[in-house]
Parts: sequence; C-alpha cells; structure tokens
Amino acid sequence: MGRQATAKADERRRRKLAKTTVAATAPPTSKRSAASTATKSPGTSTATKSPDATSAAKARAGKSAAAKPASKTAARKASGVKKTAKAGTKKPAQAPGGKGPAKAGGKKPAQAVGGKSSAKTASAIRNAWDHVRGDVSGLSAHPLTTYFLILVSVVLLTGLGLVMVLSASSITSYDGGAGSSFAYFNKQAIFAGVGLVLMAIASRMSLQFWKRTAWAAIIGGLAMQAAVFAPGLGKETKGNANWIGFSGFQIQPSEFLKVALALWLGFILAQKTGKMTTFGHAMIPVVPGVLAAAGLVVAGNDLGTGLVIMAMAIVCLWVGGFPMKYFLLLGSVLAAAVTFFVLSSQNRLNRIEALLTGHADQSAADTMGQAWQSNHGLFSLASGGWLGVGLGASREKWSWLPEAHNDFIFAIIGEELGLVGTLVVILIFAVLGFGMVRVVMRSNSVMVQVATAGFFALIIGQAGINIGVVTGMLPVIGLPLPFVSYGGSSIIASLLAVGVVLSFARTEPGAEAAIAANRDRLRSSLAVLVRKKRK
Repeated sequence: MGRQATAKADERRRRKLAKTTVAATAPPTSKRSAASTATKSPGTSTATKSPDATSAAKARAGKSAAAKPASKTAARKASGVKKTAKAGTKKPAQAPGGKGPAKAGGKKPAQAVGGKSSAKTASAIRNAWDHVRGDVSGLSAHPLTTYFLILVSVVLLTGLGLVMVLSASSITSYDGGAGSSFAYFNKQAIFAGVGLVLMAIASRMSLQFWKRTAWAAIIGGLAMQAAVFAPGLGKETKGNANWIGFSGFQIQPSEFLKVALALWLGFILAQKTGKMTTFGHAMIPVVPGVLAAAGLVVAGNDLGTGLVIMAMAIVCLWVGGFPMKYFLLLGSVLAAAVTFFVLSSQNRLNRIEALLTGHADQSAADTMGQAWQSNHGLFSLASGGWLGVGLGASREKWSWLPEAHNDFIFAIIGEELGLVGTLVVILIFAVLGFGMVRVVMRSNSVMVQVATAGFFALIIGQAGINIGVVTGMLPVIGLPLPFVSYGGSSIIASLLAVGVVLSFARTEPGAEAAIAANRDRLRSSLAVLVRKKRK
C-alpha cells in the first residue's frame, strides 16, 4: 500500500509539472488567468505545495517576467519599423505656394530662392511689356495720333532750326555789314512765323477745298517759275536764275511749285483711277505737267531742285497706280535727261569728281576748289565728337565752311551738338515721315494718298539728300535742310505743305470730334484760369 501511494504521488507531481511547463511556454494572458489555471489543476492546493514545486514555480515565474520585457521591446521595435515604412511612403511636405518640398528649419535652398526670384522678374517684365504694348496700341488707334506726330515733329524741327540759324549765322551776319549777330535770325524768325500761320490756316481747310484749288495752284506755280526769266523781275543768285525780287524781298518760286505739283498730281491721278489703260489717258496731262515744272527749274540752272521734282513725281505716279509700262518709259526719259544735264555742265562734273576723289586722297584733291566745302563739312562733323563742342562754339562757321547757316547747317549741328545731336535730328525727321506714311495708309482717298506721298518725297527725300551731301555720300547740289536751314521760301513752303498734310490727317475717322473735344476742354480750362485770376 505504501508503494502504491508513493507511485500515485509521483504521477501527480509529473502531471502537475507538465501542466506548469505548458502554461509557461504558452503566451501569457494575465496573472489572474494563470492563477485560475493553477487552481483548477486536479490534486493541487495552494496550502499543500511541496518545496520542490514551489521552487520550480518561482523559476518559471522568473523566466516569464524576463520574457515579458523582451517581447514588449520587440513589439516596440516592430511598430517603429512599420511607422518608418509608412512614413517613407508618404509624399514630402509641400512648401507654401506649392513650389517644392519644405526643408528642415523652414529655410529654402538658395537655388530655389534664386529660381523663384528670376521667375518673378521675368513675369514682371512680361507684364510691363504687355502694359506698354497695350498703351502703344491704344495710342496708335487714337484718331489724333497721326495729327500730333506730324505737328510736334515739325514744331521741334522749326524751333531747332531757329536756334541753329542764330548760332551758325552769327559771325556771317555781323561780318556782312549788318552790325548785329541777330540779323539772319530775325529774318528767319519772321519767315517761320509766317509759315506757321499759313500751316495753321491750311490745316483747317477741307479736302474739297484742295480739290477745287489744285488746277489754280499748278497754274500759279508754273507762272511764278516762268517769271524768273522776265527782265527786271527775275534775280540770279550764285549762278541760279530761280528768284523773283520785288520791294526788297526775294522769293524762290520753285519751292512753292513743288507743293503745287504734289497737290495737283494727287487730284489728277484720283480722277484717272481705273482709266489709265490707254497711252493718252496715262500720259495727259500728268507727264506734260511734270516735264513743264522740272524743265522750268532746270532751265534756271537748278538741277538739284529739278531732281527733287522728278523724284516726287515718280513717287506720286507709283502710289497713284500709274501703269508699269508707261512708268518705265517715263523713268527712262527722266534718267536720260538727268544724264544729259550732268554731262553738259563742267561745274557738275567737277562736283562729281570731287565726291569721288576729294575725300579719298586729299593730297590729290582740289581742296581749295570744288572739294573745299564738302571737306570742311566733314571736318565740322568730325570735330564734334559724341556730344559736340557746345552750342555756339563752332570753329568752322568762322568763314571756313561756306553756307554754314544754309545748305551745310547739318554740319554745324554735328560740330556743336555732336553725333547725339545729329541722330536726334534724323530721329525727328523719321517721326515726321512715319506720320505721313500713316496718313497714306489710313486714308481711303486716292488724292490724299498721292498728295501725301508727294509731300513725303519732297520733305523727307530732300532731308535725306541734304544729309547725304553733308556727310560726303552725294555731290554738292545746293539743297537746304527743310525747317532747319536758313531761307524764307524754303521754310514757308515746307510749313505750307505740312499744313495740307495736317488737313488730310483731320479726315481720319473720329479726328474732327476729338479735335472739337480738345478745343472745348481747352476753353473750359482757360475760363477757369481767368476766373481764378479775377478773384
């Protein structure tokens, strides 16, 4: 009996130990569940535990306690790895404005800042350009833009001309017996005043008025030009018989003939639109009128003005739709006539020779003869440099440069005002020419187009020839610089031509209404000023 009891006790201990081992290796749930499991085991009691069982339980509890922290640490590491992996899959944080990832500390890289600054600068430039372009487009579409382009440029040239005439003629005027350096300037100021008045009057005339006066203008111009050959009436100056003198004044009719011819050609070619299919309709009366005007001028030994008339006629015929076959025929005849008149005059041949040799090799040139004026014009331009020697400080005007206040006044501008001054003059002429081109392009009247094209050739073409002569690119032919050179007939006729063009510019749609509105605003402003002054 004793052995059986002992074997049963050992069996119970083995079972208990096995259960305890299984409980220790299973995932721990809680202390309370482990206690309940131990309590439920058969044949055991908390009060009747043996020493061996107690020590084994303590050992298992120690192992379990050591395993819990390890499992918690592993769980924490696993969760950290998962969080890191999830964080790696997230999109980087965006900088304010969505321009790129934000960096630590809230600072952006230097490259990103520079790129953003460049983008802002480029955007600002584009916006400014768009704004300027919009303003220019709006200004270009304004009905009075053409009117003021022409008016302002002419006023600027006239004012500059008065200043330069005073400067260039002061020595000649005083030395010529007038006893005053202002003698030429005073005359030129009177001529400019008369011309401005005529320009203002002509600018108010209607297109119908110019149509009615076209024939009278050309007949009067031809009659005045023919009068230079009348004994006692015609005057010869420096070999050119192109002047009429009376009551102490001299008039050069060829200047007014050019204006009349341009106006007449515009009227005739407008009447012949679509009819110049036969030789008779194309040639008469256009070609006889041009040949009569140019012939009378050249007969007075003024080939330079004759060339301007021919060039102006060619431009008018081109714009007026003159048939090409007749156009080439007329051009050939005019070219042959010019060649004949050049070859028939030794003086003109000498000028061409001076142009070809007088500047290239001064040791072989006749610098005291034909090349004198042209060479000193170049000296004057060269000595001016960029900004000039100063207004009134020219050295060439001290009797070195002939016609310093007249045909070669552009050289004095270059000497006293420098290259910058000459470029400003050319720019103003370019603005004036642009305004005339706008009149031609924006008008629906053939007469306006042809006449304005003729005035363009008359003023801008003559300015180009004068500048070409002064700079040594063309032979000396004695043409003044419009609005700038001294000469009463030249400035009065030029301002009269501009007045006609201004009257054409007023025919642009909306121009009359805009002028009336500006006039009303001006009157209102003057009335307000008068009331304030009385108070």
